[in-house]
Amino acid sequence: MIHRVVEDISTGSDSDYSSQWISWFLSSKGNEYFCEVEEDFILDRFNLTGLNNEVANYAQALDLITDNLDDDIQDELRGSLDVQARLLYGLIHARWIVTARGLSKMLDKYKRADFGRCPRVLCQQQPLLPVGLTDIPYEKSVKLYCGRCEDLYSPKSSRHGSIDGAYFGTTFPHLLFLVYPTLIPPKSGPTELGSGAAPPAGDSRTRRRLREEPDVTAAEGGGEAISTTSVAMKAERYRPRIYGFQLNEIAKLQRWQEAVRDRQVARLEALEQQT
Repeated sequence: MIHRVVEDISTGSDSDYSSQWISWFLSSKGNEYFCEVEEDFILDRFNLTGLNNEVANYAQALDLITDNLDDDIQDELRGSLDVQARLLYGLIHARWIVTARGLSKMLDKYKRADFGRCPRVLCQQQPLLPVGLTDIPYEKSVKLYCGRCEDLYSPKSSRHGSIDGAYFGTTFPHLLFLVYPTLIPPKSGPTELGSGAAPPAGDSRTRRRLREEPDVTAAEGGGEAISTTSVAMKAERYRPRIYGFQLNEIAKLQRWQEAVRDRQVARLEALEQQT
C-alpha cells in the first residue's frame, strides 16, 4: 500500500510556491523521475476526463497546479490541497507520458539514464524505465524495468521508492519501445545506451551519477535463510500492456518463459527437499 507522503516546503516563499507549483514540484527532492507536463495538456479538460472522481477537491487542486488558486485560501486548506495536487499531477503525468510529446520528454531522460541502470553485469549498465504494476493509485509503488533482462527492480532511494506506480502507469515502457523500436536493447553484446565506458574527464555530472549508481535493488531477494524457491515464486514480472491489453506475440512468449521458469522452480524444490 502506498502511503501519502507530504514533503516539507523548504525552498521559496509562499508566493513563489503558489505561482510556480509545477516548477517547485519538479525541483523537489524525490521527484526526479517526473517530467514537466505541458500546460496546454493540463488545461484541456478532455485529457482529464474521469480524474474528478479520483481526486478530492479536484477543482481547487487543479487551480493549484495551474497557478490559479485564490491567494486568500487558508493555510491549513493549502496543506491538504497540496496532497491532492500531487495525486492529480501524478495521474495527469501518467496520461501525458504516453502521448507523442510526453514520450519524447521521457526519451531524453531515458537516454541520460535518469532512472538508473540495471545492476546486472550482463546487462552492461542498460538504462531502466519506470513502470507501474497497476493504474490504480495507492496500490503499488513504482518499479524500474530493464528492457534487456526484462526484470523489475526497486529504486534504491526511499524517496523514489515511495512514488506511486500509477503516476507512470502500465503502458509507458513498452509503448516507448514500440514508438522507438531502435531503442529495443539486444539480449547480448554491448549497446549504445548501455555503454559502460568511462565519461569524459570534464563531465563532472556524469561522473557523479555513475559513482552513485546502481540506484536500484532487486525487486525481490533474500538472505541465506530464505528459500530460493519462495523468492523465485514471489518475484513480480512486468507484463507489457498497451492501454490495458496484452500484445499477442509478447503474451505467447511470456507464457513460454513462465513455463520454463515453473520447471526450474520445480527442480529447485526437489533439490531443497533432498538437502
